[in-house]
Amino acid sequence: MYEHDVIVVGAGGAGLRAAIAAHEAGADTAIVSKLHPVRSHTGAAEGGINAALQEGDDWELHAYDTMKGSDYLGDAPAVETLAQDAPEDTMRLEHWGMPFSREEDGRVSQRPFGGLSYPRTTYAGAETGHHLLHTMYEQVVKRGIQVYDEWYVMNLATTDEDDPNERDCHGVVAYDVQSGQIEGFKANNGVVLATGGPGQAFDHTTNAVSCTGDGHAMAYRAGAPLEDMEFIQFHPTSLPSTGVLISEGVRGEGGILYNSEGERFMFEYGYANNSGELASRDVVARAELTEVAEGRGIDDEYVHLDMRHLGEERIMDRLENILHLAEDFEGVDGLVEPMPVKPGQHYAMGGIETDENGQTCINGLYAAGECACVSVHGGNRLGGNALPELIVFGKRAGRHAAGEDLGEAEIRTGYGDDVEDETDTELPVQPGSAGLADTGVAADGGVTADAEGLLERAVERERERVDRLMDRDSGVQHAEIRSKLQQAMTDHVNVFRTAEGVKKALRTIRECREEYQNVYVDDPSRTFNTDLQQTIETRNLIDVAETIALGALVRNEFRGAHWRQENQVRDDENWLKHTLISWNGGNPEIFYRPVILEGEEKTYEPKERSY
Repeated sequence: MYEHDVIVVGAGGAGLRAAIAAHEAGADTAIVSKLHPVRSHTGAAEGGINAALQEGDDWELHAYDTMKGSDYLGDAPAVETLAQDAPEDTMRLEHWGMPFSREEDGRVSQRPFGGLSYPRTTYAGAETGHHLLHTMYEQVVKRGIQVYDEWYVMNLATTDEDDPNERDCHGVVAYDVQSGQIEGFKANNGVVLATGGPGQAFDHTTNAVSCTGDGHAMAYRAGAPLEDMEFIQFHPTSLPSTGVLISEGVRGEGGILYNSEGERFMFEYGYANNSGELASRDVVARAELTEVAEGRGIDDEYVHLDMRHLGEERIMDRLENILHLAEDFEGVDGLVEPMPVKPGQHYAMGGIETDENGQTCINGLYAAGECACVSVHGGNRLGGNALPELIVFGKRAGRHAAGEDLGEAEIRTGYGDDVEDETDTELPVQPGSAGLADTGVAADGGVTADAEGLLERAVERERERVDRLMDRDSGVQHAEIRSKLQQAMTDHVNVFRTAEGVKKALRTIRECREEYQNVYVDDPSRTFNTDLQQTIETRNLIDVAETIALGALVRNEFRGAHWRQENQVRDDENWLKHTLISWNGGNPEIFYRPVILEGEEKTYEPKERSY
């Protein structure tokens, strides 16, 4: 067994920042990650970090843009915290040595991004996330923070009180990919989940194969609600063949979208008469797919993104890696021809419900980054707001987990008097594990026991689970289940959604859950067994995909990234509230909590969101 004050699960931007902050607060801190830190998916972030740094810009403008971009589903305390803290936290990165792009006078460069009223996106070429990871990993090494890399965290160790608000998290159980050993990690103060997004729930995604919603699923089964899971962002510019991301920085520098007729359709067809290509991501993604659906797409699949007019010097200075991506994956030279792009699943606005200090309703359990929902992004994330979220709320989660007093949180979590009753939407199938045999594999994977000896029993349970998986010599392989799940989500819970389509997805997810009862691991080895790891990850994807589809079914309105054919208007009277889904011992329940629109000095009144 390993023991530390604070254990951070995940070594991307949020995890590294949380670990640094916890260490600075005096805690013995360790990172447990299934990847080496610099291989984390944060490294794929290309665009930049939004922060009000220049004269003429201020945090209030950033907060307003963020709230408008969220389609007024963001919580004002979180939005304002992001905007207020981003400048200082961004400049701290610069002081740590992050090589931001600069203007001729030496100031860090900032460029326009979609949905922003001011060019406040600070960047390092088109490799901002890559440099962010390396900069913070240097700080982790400098401080001597223990990193257990290639340890896959399988589950949390939590107590078993009936009310999740009264449960405590005492640590995690992890699998050493190199040796095959399963061990416990005791957290004296707290566990911070920073495990990234659930992109592998979809077939066409910009996310890495490691983005399997592990933190979401573990916290969910332990009793922490998942919030606003229906809001999935589809980035307008991914490469058709692979889903590889083409940065919004291309459009921020002046890149233009054209349809098959050579028309600049964002203006020609009135999708965004003022902002054009720099409208919010959900607006641009819907516009592209509409062009394809109406016969103006190229090869009935994609549109063109053209940056040739920017000139070779500017492209090589600010967007060089985009040239390499287009050439390597599509065989296109962006200096002489336009690039093919189409929307791809990119980001989850929802996640584990937390307050602005990263605390969940379970004592000692924190979450930060894409796996968390504070909620700063609401119904739609603005480009350039993911990286400041990592550093701002990663820092706060680490400090609070270490025992630092950050003041009382304004955002409530868990089950309280401010939540509304369960939804009355009729579900097509029974969600969760209810009705399935408790094999220890497909049934409730959360560990609940008395506090005494909790971690030892949690470790033993996970060892037994692996033994059962490894002892089977026939059945269904996880890849078949995962492929079926991904296709259903891509077909039915995509940019455009219908009630019947989402119900089809839920039925397929139920089939996947039932098939998982007979899953087996083909690789018999106990070392570097990626087949075993991916089998466990697939279970997590089933749970997380189901919450996405459930949220998409019950929210009968059009808000942000959630488009519903049956109701194509934003319904502030009935839906200005967060969707919460709890595991409830394998019988998921859905309830709601009002959005907080009251900020520090102003109330954000919902207005028409146009660009």
